[in-house]
Amino acid sequence: MDVQQAAAPQDIRNVINFLRGSKSGLKNKTGVLNGSRREYFKGKSAIKALQSDAYAKLKNVPPIDPTDDSARKLLHTMIQYTFFLGVDRGNPSGTSSSSPRHIQIMQQQAFDPDAYYVWFYDGPQWKTYLGGALLVTVILAGVMFPLWPVTLRIGVWYLSMAGFGVIGLFIALSIFRLIFYIITVVAASPGIWIFPKLFADVGFIDSFIPGWDWDIPPPKKVKKKRGEKEGVDGEKPLRKRKATGLTTMDFDAIVESGYYV
Repeated sequence: MDVQQAAAPQDIRNVINFLRGSKSGLKNKTGVLNGSRREYFKGKSAIKALQSDAYAKLKNVPPIDPTDDSARKLLHTMIQYTFFLGVDRGNPSGTSSSSPRHIQIMQQQAFDPDAYYVWFYDGPQWKTYLGGALLVTVILAGVMFPLWPVTLRIGVWYLSMAGFGVIGLFIALSIFRLIFYIITVVAASPGIWIFPKLFADVGFIDSFIPGWDWDIPPPKKVKKKRGEKEGVDGEKPLRKRKATGLTTMDFDAIVESGYYV
């Protein structure tokens, strides 16, 4: 497969790199091929990616007309370079229905929008190499810490102490606001929270706004009682008439005057 992929022209490689990137929006699934997990996709999703605006902005790629069959034809010609091959899906590999399905390479290779295709290309590897190099650099720097210059070691020590101080201050603030809330619940119900949005899903600055607030519970939803009907224009519904000794004429007079029973 490496030989076929190496023979692919640059414009085809650009298309493959686009499909393997995040900008294409191609939905990949995980399957089990010969005991190892591999990603695969549906043909319809690849056609949609090549007909997208993101692909139209690329340079040095074969042109695609969204109104015709050019996307499917291009993907069909790319099969010969074995970046992906058509597969048949089987049963789930595990006991759960959500487990990755077994996949098997088809004998006859053609591109069909309703078929599935397994990837034999993982995309550009420069990010992986860069991440590995950074990881090795950090490990070596930590191991060689005793050999660092004195001024650099002192600077790192101050930075680490500052970081621990911020974490300790945050923990102390959390404990203090909890104790203060418990005291105010007893002394001034319903209680006061200091920095009520401290643990809310907001920005860093918004976490400290406002400085304090009452712990007022949200309003409860009022359930309608059976037998009540909605009044006209949002008026209060009339309740069932109780046995009050009033006649029908008395009730009508009360309703007309604006009072309700």
